[in-house]
Amino acid sequence: MTISPGHIELERSIDSIRIGSRHRTDLGDIDMLAASIERQGLLQPITVTPDGTLVCGARRLAALRQLGVRRLNVWVRSGISEQLTLLLAEQEDNALHKSLSPTEAATLYREVKVLLAEDASRRQEASRFGAEQEKPRSDGAATVAAPFTALNGDTRAQAALFVTGRRSYTTLERIGELQRIAADESVDEALRSRARAELASIQDGGSVSSAHHRMNTHAAVLELERMAADPTQPAGIREASSTSATRVLAAAPLTPDADLERLAQEALARAKTATKSRKTRLAATADTKLPVRSFVYLWTDLSEWWLRYDIAEISAQLTDEQWEEFEEILAGTIAFAKRLRALRDTSRGMAPISASR
Repeated sequence: MTISPGHIELERSIDSIRIGSRHRTDLGDIDMLAASIERQGLLQPITVTPDGTLVCGARRLAALRQLGVRRLNVWVRSGISEQLTLLLAEQEDNALHKSLSPTEAATLYREVKVLLAEDASRRQEASRFGAEQEKPRSDGAATVAAPFTALNGDTRAQAALFVTGRRSYTTLERIGELQRIAADESVDEALRSRARAELASIQDGGSVSSAHHRMNTHAAVLELERMAADPTQPAGIREASSTSATRVLAAAPLTPDADLERLAQEALARAKTATKSRKTRLAATADTKLPVRSFVYLWTDLSEWWLRYDIAEISAQLTDEQWEEFEEILAGTIAFAKRLRALRDTSRGMAPISASR
């Protein structure tokens, strides 16, 4: 038996070592590692907790089992019972050997983020208690939290720094959202299936950002299709939803992922307000003017609208109030068109053209 600060080296049966839950699922090329150990021996002992739970060395343990080793020397590390410390040790082992895949890193990030928040809350409570007692002292967890004493700010940035070595967490958050959707049984199966497909794409080296855009687009299109098929929705919303979903899907082959997501989100927003009562709309004041882009979208949606309705059916079914509203909108549209035409003619140095021509 060899003793060093924080460690004891003991001989142990390989079958007595428990792997437990770890974030790495792909151990990589074990054959090459086994051949190296067979030639040179085990240069760095495996580390376990006093109860035999593996801390560092999952790949070495797999290689030794492949070689038929029954007993081996291990480092027994004390003071590593807390879950955060186990994660620290596992990530240190990963950094020194085989890197985590993007999805493995996102899973580890999510757990570290929760543990860091819990640890910070516990420390804050201990600090508050110590201040109240006017006897500031350590809360007894310095060996666990020491690597993070210099970190400030968002827990997400701290967790990302721990997992990837960088403070940027956007990619990890996006993968985590896909993982959440894929695992949530309350979510529509079509959406869960798409999330699983995007995760597989990321695992194969695909772009996380593109997967994120595609997922958001898919969610928006599914919502449009749901609204289009919902008999409880007003006819205007159902029609707008169906038309918008078709347009987004038609644009998909030639539109970049980010642009398609934006198109889908804007289409969904317009469809949801397609038949809002005029009484509930904001008055058209200078403070509520819409952008030119909205004007273009509106008239694009209205393109050849008169060809899509049965005029006889509308004439028979419109109420007097609905007809009055139509005439009011038509009159306002014609007046707006006259002013717009005059301004365009003036800006081009042309004499105003009569609307009757």
